[in-house]
Amino acid sequence: MPSPHLRGDGALRLSDPAPGPRPTGDDTARLQHDVSRHGGSPVRPLDPRLERLLRSDGERDGAAGPVGRGGRGPSGAGDSDGGALGPAGGTGGPAGPDLMRSVKPGGYLWWYVDALSDDGRSGLTLIAFIGSVFSPYYAWAGRKDPHDHVAINVALYGAPQGWTMTERGRRALARDTTRLTIGPSALSWTEDGLSVTLDERMAPVPKPLRGRLTVRPVLQNNRTFFLDAEGRHRWRPVWPRARIEVDLDAPAARWSGSAYFDTNDGDEPMQDAFQRWDWSRGDLADGGCALLYDLTPRPHRGPARLLSLRLTPEGQWEEVAPPPPAALPAGPSWGVARGIRSTGPARVVETLEDTPFYTRSLVESVFHGETVRSVHESLDLDRLTSRWVPWLLPFRMPRRP
Repeated sequence: MPSPHLRGDGALRLSDPAPGPRPTGDDTARLQHDVSRHGGSPVRPLDPRLERLLRSDGERDGAAGPVGRGGRGPSGAGDSDGGALGPAGGTGGPAGPDLMRSVKPGGYLWWYVDALSDDGRSGLTLIAFIGSVFSPYYAWAGRKDPHDHVAINVALYGAPQGWTMTERGRRALARDTTRLTIGPSALSWTEDGLSVTLDERMAPVPKPLRGRLTVRPVLQNNRTFFLDAEGRHRWRPVWPRARIEVDLDAPAARWSGSAYFDTNDGDEPMQDAFQRWDWSRGDLADGGCALLYDLTPRPHRGPARLLSLRLTPEGQWEEVAPPPPAALPAGPSWGVARGIRSTGPARVVETLEDTPFYTRSLVESVFHGETVRSVHESLDLDRLTSRWVPWLLPFRMPRRP
C-alpha cells in the first residue's frame, strides 16, 4: 500500500469535499477532479450487436433506472432500451443480487463492492466468493466443488489499511434469497440496500477486521452482459452508482462515500476463456457513470471483446464509441500490465493494490470529453496460473475449516 492517504501527485486526493451541506442519499460524491465537458459525445442507444451480448435476469426487457426515495425505484418494467425497473429493495426481486444463483463444478460466483470516501482519505473493496477464482486450494482440488471454496476478501485503502481473505469449506456457507453467510461474516439483502457484517482476521498479521457496511443504490441495473462468445462468463453491474456507510470497530473507521456493486459468474475457470482484462468504472458529472470492460480471450475463444458503456442518470444504457487504447505504467512492484481506453491523456493517480497477477488503481482518463477518475482493475490470468504464483498465495489467503 503506497501511502496512508489516497493521494496521487503532491497533495492531490480522490475528491475534494464540496462546501455546504453533505449530499443526500440520492446524490453521490464526485470522483472527478477538474472535470471538463464537451458536447457531442458519440453515444447512442444500444444497437442489436450489443443487445446480443445481453440477457435479462428477471423481468423481460427490464434494464436500469434511478432509485427513488427510500431506496426504491418505480414499479413496472422499462422499455428495451432501459427505463425504470421494480423496487431496488425487496427479497430477491429482479434488481437484487440473486444470492441463490447456482454454481457449476469448475465455475465461480462473486459479489463485488468498491467504495471511496467523500473526504478522499479512505477506500475499500469487498468480494464474496463461491468457487474462489484466485484460490490455490480450489485449483489443487481440481475445482470439483465450488461450494467447498468460499471466502470474503476485504481490502482497506488509505486510512486505515488492511487485508483479509480467509478461505473456508462448505460447512461455513449458508444462503437463502436474502442472506449469504460465509463463516462469521454475512451479506444481507434488505429493503434499505445491502448490509454487510464483517468478523474476519487480517493476513499475514492476524489482527481483527470487524464492523458493518451499508450500501444503498443510486442507479440500479437488471441486465447481465456476456463476457465471452459462448456466454459462459457473465457480468452484471447491479448498482453502477451507490452510496456506502462504513462503520468498522477494528481497525476503527467511520466514513461515507460513493460506491459501486456488481456480480460476476462463470461456468468454467476464468483462465480457460481469458488471458487478461482491464476493467474500470467511473462516476460522471451529470449523475451517470462510465463502464469499460476490455477482455483478451484465449486465441481459440475468438477475438478481443470490449464493452464501452455509459449509463445515463435516467438509467438508460448507451453504447459509446470505444475510446482508443491509452498506455499506463505497469504495476510498480510486480510489473502487471495496465491499460485503459481514453480519448485524452490517462494517468495512474494511485495504485491501491499491486500483486503478482492483478492491480487495482485509481486512474484519471478522458471519457469522450469528460475527465473522469475511475476505479480500475488489471488482471493477468497467465500470471495467476503460472507455476510460482499459486505458492505465494497461502500466505495472504489462509484456509480454515
